[in-house]
Amino acid sequence: MPHVRVNDLNVYFEASGAGEPLVFLHGLGSSTRDWERQMEFFSRCFQVVAFDNRGHGRTDKPRGPYSVRQFAGDAAAFLKAVGTVPAHVVGLSMGGMTAFQLAVDEPTLVKSLTVVNSGPAMVLTNARDRRAFFLRRLIVRFLGMRKMGAILADMLLPEPHQKDLHDTLIARWAENDRRAYLASMKAITGWSVADRIGEIRCPVLIVTADQDYTPVSLKEAYTRRIPGAELAVIRQSRHLTPIDQPETFNEVLLGFLSGLAGDPGTPIPHPEIP
Repeated sequence: MPHVRVNDLNVYFEASGAGEPLVFLHGLGSSTRDWERQMEFFSRCFQVVAFDNRGHGRTDKPRGPYSVRQFAGDAAAFLKAVGTVPAHVVGLSMGGMTAFQLAVDEPTLVKSLTVVNSGPAMVLTNARDRRAFFLRRLIVRFLGMRKMGAILADMLLPEPHQKDLHDTLIARWAENDRRAYLASMKAITGWSVADRIGEIRCPVLIVTADQDYTPVSLKEAYTRRIPGAELAVIRQSRHLTPIDQPETFNEVLLGFLSGLAGDPGTPIPHPEIP
């Protein structure tokens, strides 16, 4: 299993394909495994790389505190260590926050930025949001990771045809280290680079599900603040868009990447995803 050591951390990663580097950053409680449909699809014309964030998957889980700036620092060191710079960077949820931080801190490393169901800040400004985070911490502390996974699976993958994905999410969530998960939750709470997103000069795609935690209007508002940024709305999707709508998501991302200067190659055919 490939690991690379950066920032006193053994980072697990997976890589396949050839071409321009395309790097995927996963969300809270996730891992490289949740990008499997994207890895298979995009490795036909990109060098595709995904790695497990600090505290997640098969990467080391040192004691906290953690921070989003630290996650971005790990990502920057990783990209330099494996030689995938500049890269097209795609981040989902917490990975989107890391991608934003990376884009403003290390702009030369980011060739394009795609942010999925995320935003440039996680500031809990109302009682409802504060209560939701407080309840999640309580569930994790006293009922455990499997229970948290079951609650999330019921919320995010509720359709009968999603049963296999639903059960897989629960099983994978149960594997999370509770201490590292809580440290990662604390890392994103109160984080913001909202005042810096106007500095971003690389091509930017914001992808939002129509049924994400936060409304489409919120993404529309911050997209307008990023020079030249594009917004794509994916229908019949919740927070885990690359998982619950993989074909549509892959087509949207491929269209964005293929339209950039230095086209990565001939558009690939529509894949058959099991």
